[in-house]
Formats: sequence, C-alpha cells, structure tokens
Amino acid sequence: MVKFDEDKQEERVRTLHKKEEEELASTLSARHGVPYLDLSTHPINIDALRIIKEVDARAADIAVFNVTDKKIDVAVLSPDKEKTAEAVEDLKRRGYIPEIFMVSHQSLEKVWERYKDLSYSFETKSGALDISNEELLEMTRKVTSLADVKKLIEGVISMKRAYRISKILEIILAGAISLKASDIHLEPEEKDLRLRYRLDGVLTDILHFDSETFELLLSRIKLISELRLNVKEKAQDGRFSIKLADSEIEVRTSLLPGPYGESVVLRVLNPNAIAVELEALGIHPRLLEILKKEIRKPNGMILTTGPTGSGKTTTLYAFLKKIYTPDIKVVTIENPIEYHIQGIVQTQAEAEKGYTFAEGLRSALRQDPDVIMVGEIRDNETATVAVNAALTGHLVLSTLHTNNAAGAFPRLLDLGVNSKVISSAINVSIAQRLVRKLCQACKKEIPLENANKETVDKALANIPDLTYLDGVQREHIWTAVGCPECSGLGYKGRIGVYEAILVDSEIEKAVITNPSERDIREAAKNQKLLTLVEDGIIKALMGVTTLEELDRVVDLSSIS
Repeated sequence: MVKFDEDKQEERVRTLHKKEEEELASTLSARHGVPYLDLSTHPINIDALRIIKEVDARAADIAVFNVTDKKIDVAVLSPDKEKTAEAVEDLKRRGYIPEIFMVSHQSLEKVWERYKDLSYSFETKSGALDISNEELLEMTRKVTSLADVKKLIEGVISMKRAYRISKILEIILAGAISLKASDIHLEPEEKDLRLRYRLDGVLTDILHFDSETFELLLSRIKLISELRLNVKEKAQDGRFSIKLADSEIEVRTSLLPGPYGESVVLRVLNPNAIAVELEALGIHPRLLEILKKEIRKPNGMILTTGPTGSGKTTTLYAFLKKIYTPDIKVVTIENPIEYHIQGIVQTQAEAEKGYTFAEGLRSALRQDPDVIMVGEIRDNETATVAVNAALTGHLVLSTLHTNNAAGAFPRLLDLGVNSKVISSAINVSIAQRLVRKLCQACKKEIPLENANKETVDKALANIPDLTYLDGVQREHIWTAVGCPECSGLGYKGRIGVYEAILVDSEIEKAVITNPSERDIREAAKNQKLLTLVEDGIIKALMGVTTLEELDRVVDLSSIS
C-alpha cells in the first residue's frame, strides 16, 4: 500500500511555484533590459532598509537591499509600475544613485521580512533619534516596571546579531521614558557595566551586563549625540532628541573618562514630566495664596532657590502657565528649553555661541516684554540686568543656587548687586526640595515614638502659627513598604516642600547691613511662614512622605 505524504507533496508544489516565479522574473527582466537577481541566496544590508520606510516600500513593490555611500541596489517587481517609478525618482532626488534589479515577489518578501530586525529608533537627522514608530511606542507601554526593563535587555543581550545594540538602546530609553526616570547612568566597573536609573531623585540599580556590549552601545550613543568616537580620555557633552508621538524629548549626553572606561549619563528632559499645574506642586495653601498674588504683580523679581534637581524650573513653568494670557508678552531665556508653552517666546542660551543668559536678557528687554523668565542667575552681569529689569516695570522670574530662601539675599550681594536696590527689586524668595511620595497602595502606619517623636516635637515647637496644625494628627507616621504598584520601592512620584521670604520693611533694613542667612531668617520671623523642615514634617504627619525621605533632602538633625 502506497502512503500519501500530504506535507511532502505540498512542499513540492511550493518549490515548483517558487521556481516558476523566479523563471518568470528572469524572463521579464530580459524583456525590460534590467538585470535579474534571486535574493533568496543574497545577503541583505539591514541599514539599507532605512532608506525607504516599510509601508512605502510595500506600496511601491520596491526594496533597497544594499547601500555604499550614495550608491544603492534596488529590487523591483516591475520598473514600469507607476508607484515603483515614482519611488525610484524620489531616491534620485534625495541624491542616491540606484542600480535596479528585477526580482520575484518572494524575493521582495524576503527583504521586507527583515524590516522587523531593523532598529525602530535609528533614523537620525542631525542628532534626532526618531522613535515615533508604533512598535517602539508599544514598547513604552509594555515597560511598566524595573523588572520589565531588565528582562527585555537580557533577552536582547543574548542575541548575537548586529542590530541588537540599537534594540538595547531603545529599551533603555523606552524604559526611562515609561518609568519617568530623569537620568540614565551607564557606569563601567572592573568586570562589567552597571545600568542605573534616577527615579524620583534616587539612583536605582537595573542590571549589570558585559563590557563588550557596553563598548558597542557607547559607540552608538556617541554617534547619535554627535560626539567624537576616537576621543576616550576627555569629557564630552552632546545631545539628541527623541520624537515620541506628539512630543519631542531631548536627551543630554555626558561622558566622563574613568579607570574602566567612559562613564555615561543621559539626562532625559521629558516635557510631560514637568508640565505640572501650580496647585499640584505641593505648596501649602497659605503660601500658595501669597504666591498667586505675587506673580500677578506688574514688576519685581520672584526667585526660586535650591540645589540642582530640586524642581525650581518646574515651579517657574507653573507660574508662567498660571499668569499667561494673550494680552501680555512673555519671553524666556533658558538652557535648555525643557517644556514648550504655547503663546510664550522661548529662547535657548548657548554660551559657546556667545548667547549667554545676560545677552539673552538684554535682547529680551528689547522685545517689550511684560514678564521675563531667566533660567539661572549665576554671575554679576546677569544679576545686574535682571535686577534692573525688575525695577523698570517687568516681572522677572529666575533661579539661584542657594540652600534656602534666606540665602538668596547674601548671594545677590556676593554677585555685586547694590544692597540698596535688592529689596526694591525682589518680591519674594522661595526655596524648595523634592521628596518622594509614599506609595498609597502599600504604605504602612507606625506609631510616632522615640527619636522620631523627638524630631517632630522639636520642629513643631518652632512653628510660628499653630493654625498650620489644624486637623493634623500627631500620633503616628507612615513608612515605605514596597509592592508591584511602585516596583518594590515604597515610593511613587515626588512632591515639593517649600519655604518663602517676602520682602517687607524688616527684610529691607536687614539687607542694607550686608546680612548673613541667619540675620535674614531672624528678620523674616514675623511673616509666620513655614520653613522647609516644618512644611516637610506636616507632609510626613499627613502620610504624604516619610521622615527618612525628608531627612535625605533637608537634614532633620539641624533642627534646634
């Protein structure tokens, strides 16, 4: 009895069809005077696929399968097809020199199939990393925890294909965007490489991987950041941008040479992360009402102070969004522009091109603005121009690097600003820090006792107005636990703690005497506003954060 092997028969039919299709393509190529090629045995250059998007290639029955400089090899089903001819002409207009080959439909399918191997993020134009592709957007939706990032990267590292480096970079970036990391740290160590994200202000380990992969990844990062590949002994700074859906995220690249190789920090400037409404910043309602009045004034200066990464720029953006109306002119001088606000003229200071904050401020004043935001005051020139602008009918918003609100006054004096005009120019000085918020899904209530109770009691004893404590319990606090909702960290998101000093007659008298921070704080006591510590303690008693987290940013041991 003869057994009929259906699978084998189908395979024979497929082979026959393929052979017939290749023969037909070969016959047609001779008729058109175009060389024939069977791509089933021909290598495909993955980078060549980037020249035409997959959707356009399929629509025009065309595929670019090799590229050398501007010379490209192009596979077509028929050179006479209208869409194919248009696609070839478009390639010529873009400066490419195409060599046309006629191929079968199955050859084209083989090339198109390789699009899935293509990095979805490496269409670069002057440093722009285009990850607008739907599949990469899908990746940012898939990455919902640190474990997801680790698992995806480990999966790609195990591959032995050239394009895996692009994939690893995509996963690292997609993970950072999805988890709202502010920085990505790639740190070479003696035996391997450590990857960390800064999440809510705290560095968190993701995974370690091999040095060989890191070297390839480093070259890719240098390439898209427009940095020199052959420089390894000097610090380098660059940037690239990511187009993701409707927003553009800028990434600042910093390279620093070290004993085991170059350390990389990628700062992710995600506009969505700083588009926070004024009421959501965490400012105490009493101070919030004062600040709303101050930002409505037609002139003067509002300063936000604090260390790098304390949310000063976010606060200034929130002020701008609050006060902007179509009948006022607002100009900003920033470095970088982190968030685009509709209706506002935003410019970027670039010192290396001679456009400093001071120069930008002078130029802005010629634009007849009502409100000016200066990213940072760090020298005498900028300070002097900003103070003069505040005295001549402009509302000026800016930042200073000082530890507290009182420190803004001595700092301006150090920068050479005349003490007699400081008090006339400044309306209010604000200091702030960012603390991590407790994960509401897993936070645990514990009694307020021992050292914690002593710390809280000391802080509350200094509160100038007991009405701040209305409705605030003092029997327990909360501690971080960790759950899947917060990736096991116990915290999710951040909120500000604030203090402010208004300029009144007491502050005015103090400023003229070349005061210390202590003198300014003493002069401000009658304002009855909370300090950073007091504001933070109240937030801890309300279950917003923990005493440990507060101590990390404001040093509770300094309470007297």
